[in-house]
Formats: sequence, structure tokens, C-alpha cells
Amino acid sequence: MFERHPVPTPFPVDPVNVYVAGRTIVDPGPATDEAWSIVTSALGARGLEPADVEQVLVTHPHPDHFGLARRFRDRGARVLASEATAAIIAAYDDRLEYERRYFREAFHRHGLSESLVERVFEFTAALSRYVSDCPVDRLLADGDVVDVGSTALTAGEVTGHAPGELCFSYEHDDQRRAIVGDHVLAEITPNPLLQPPEEPEGDRPRVLPAFNESLERLRDRGFDRLLPGHGPLVDRPEKRIDELLAAHEERTATVNALVSGSTTAAEVMDGLFGDLPPQEVFSGMSEAIGHLDVLEERGLIGRRTNGANRITYEPA
Repeated sequence: MFERHPVPTPFPVDPVNVYVAGRTIVDPGPATDEAWSIVTSALGARGLEPADVEQVLVTHPHPDHFGLARRFRDRGARVLASEATAAIIAAYDDRLEYERRYFREAFHRHGLSESLVERVFEFTAALSRYVSDCPVDRLLADGDVVDVGSTALTAGEVTGHAPGELCFSYEHDDQRRAIVGDHVLAEITPNPLLQPPEEPEGDRPRVLPAFNESLERLRDRGFDRLLPGHGPLVDRPEKRIDELLAAHEERTATVNALVSGSTTAAEVMDGLFGDLPPQEVFSGMSEAIGHLDVLEERGLIGRRTNGANRITYEPA
């Protein structure tokens, strides 16, 4: 039913999968002329113009997935996404600035030097080049149904990779299938990226523990095929999800071994990856802090804040 169209992106996890069925697009790709040309060519092969697209569904608010949504909306399409995704993609620069403010302080407290923190966020500033702010016409919640021709897609909440993630499940050819964004990938272990608190004074979401629980729930739904945001289709979902969970457990054990005495998250990142280029430090810190969150939740390590407001971890 849905055809997969890989579209180049300017990001390390290149390309992104754009899915097309009838007059519906799921995750239209980044706001680049190259992506627009490929997606509109795919529509042209179906005898469609961009103005013929009726609805654009967004799985999550990362630039490689929603960037072109505004171009289709300007030509008459409705955009559908979760409430959390809608808030981000309607004012993406505001979201970037909030993340920069929060993580500048947080990463310094977790052991990164101020100079490296500034270099990390020089890179993230470039993300806004690949999006156009886009209002959302219909907010979707867990269990909501979207009609694509004669097929009903059911929105399902998944958590951990990005705020407001949704998957879209449906039946086709006597199979239970789901479009899952970056929640499950066939060839890459997805990295749950750190998120700031929903409210400025709130608690930071513990994304990796939430991601592990979400993967288990998705595995237990018994899908026959998953349509991911990058790479080939996943034809044995339960097996692939078990592989991802096992990879997470192995990395958690490695991080546990790196915590000796008072250890910062930056030291854990260095132990995992060595010297990372600035553009990869956010992902590296996300992985280090994510696994520290898992260990803390399990009671295997404790977190401390010293007099200099520096956060360290030590064996429980």
C-alpha cells in the first residue's frame, strides 16, 4: 500500500524514507530542493501534482522528517501530527533556542568544557535551514484513526526517540503493519536523543528507560512488518526489537563498568567513543546520559551534585 521513497538528507543518518499512498504522504523529508524534486517526481509517477496531496502525516518533529510539510500545506494539504510535535514544528527556532539554553548549562554540569559546549551548539543552529515552520491542522492522539483511501490508519503513541512520536498501524495483504518513524530501524540502533523538560522548571525526561519500555510494548503488538524512517523494511519485527533491546543492555553494562568513583557523563562518553567531533557530541552525550539514567533507575548507581554544581555518578 505505502511505497517507500528514500530521500537524501544533510544528516549522518542519510537518507530518510518518505512514504506515499494515494494522496497521503507520511514524513515528507527535509526542506531542501533536492528532497522536493524527488518527492514531487514520485508523485508525478502516480499522475499527481503537489497540490493533489490531501494530507501529510508527521511521525515526529525532526527536520529530516517534517521539513517539507509546509510546502505541501501551502498547496492545500492538511498536516496531521501529535500535540507535542505540533508545538515544535509550528515554531522550530523557538524550540532550538530552548534546547540550546537548557543543554548549554546541563552539558557543562555533566562535565563538558564551556568551549566544547559552544561548538556543539554552533552545529545545531544549522538545523533550521532544513525546515519551514508549519501549523498542524489536526492533532492526533493515541488511538485516533486516519483514513487513507479505504484503509484506516491508527495512530499509536511511542516514546523515547523524540517528543510526540507516533506510529501508524494498518492492515494490508492480511498483514499487520506499522509506519514507525525512527523508533525501529533495520540496520541502525536508534539513539534516543536527550530532551529538555516539557516545562522550564520541570524534570528532564528519562528518554532511554522510556524507549526500552516503548520497544517492548511495540514488540508485543505482533506486527508482521514495520516501515521505518531510514533503511530497509523490517520483516521480522519481534526479532529486530529483541536485537535492539539486547544492544541497549550490552551498552548499559559497558557504561556501568565505566562508572568508577565519581564519574561525569562526559567521562563516560569519552570512555565509549573517544574524541568525538563537535557535531556528534550531542548524540554521544545522549547515549551516555541515557544509559546512566537506566542504571540509576535500577539502583545500580547514584547521582551526586557537588559544590561547583557538577553532576557525577558513582556505584550505589
